[in-house]
Amino acid sequence: MWWGVAAALSANVLYSSGFVLEKRALSGIPALSVRRPLRLVRLLLGSPLWIGGSLALAAGFGAQLVVYRTLPMAAAQGLFVSGLVLLLLLSSLILGERLSRRERYATAGILAALLMVVASLRQDADVVGDSASAVSVLALSGVTLLAGFRLYAVAERRTARRQHAAPPTGIAYAVAVGLIYGVSSLAIKGISARLAPDAPLASALSLAATPYPYLLLITGAGGLVLSQTALQRCRASLVVPVCTTTSCLYTATVGTLAFGESLPQDPIRLVLLLAGASLAVSVLLALSLPPAQKSEKPSHEVR
Repeated sequence: MWWGVAAALSANVLYSSGFVLEKRALSGIPALSVRRPLRLVRLLLGSPLWIGGSLALAAGFGAQLVVYRTLPMAAAQGLFVSGLVLLLLLSSLILGERLSRRERYATAGILAALLMVVASLRQDADVVGDSASAVSVLALSGVTLLAGFRLYAVAERRTARRQHAAPPTGIAYAVAVGLIYGVSSLAIKGISARLAPDAPLASALSLAATPYPYLLLITGAGGLVLSQTALQRCRASLVVPVCTTTSCLYTATVGTLAFGESLPQDPIRLVLLLAGASLAVSVLLALSLPPAQKSEKPSHEVR
């Protein structure tokens, strides 16, 4: 179990570093468009800094495989959202996206949520699911991918109509990409359950007969194109938290049901897990809300 916790925290470091490096690289790349995916990929591959960020994200996916082999999906998502603390700090230090008072409070809230989730784990009692119905996974994934791509297309049309207005906040983009990466997490979970390090050929043949590698290919390519466009247009410190919240919430609910994992039976552990996950989701959703505008007192002219 503790190998899973260590792998989840390592994945957080890799993901946060990767996103920040990609965002830094995107600032020096011409405007990207999902309507020209080949040009988008060519521009990205021409940036060594972006390649470094993408390699960090790939290593994060590798760590995620270890997490899903050792931890239930609901607990894993609670640990993954804690990485956004590091993301906010790196965004401030490297990208110059200064943390507001609300974001500093959010950092403290996410750390508290992380402690709750870790305290809810018990190695001899938690069941890690290793199988799911291919039909149900395909049906859930199909509906989710359609919803994600549709939402992104709607956000693109709205952005095109307001070219001379304020830049988009990125919330719709982030939710759309989060849904796509939620399906990716289901695929990674399915792959991790069938990996056998001592029999790589048998593992590859077994995986080829499942939908998981194909779903990972679709979501990896689609998520790459859509996420880079969103990151270039909007703040990483807003896009990534909302995207991660959406993905984690989707994976924790749909994944737990699809792979037959049960929540802790001990009431105290159950409360800690649910409270920690709810706190993390609530804090990150609050970050997506626009800050309250201070009301200005009308000025009175002296006659």
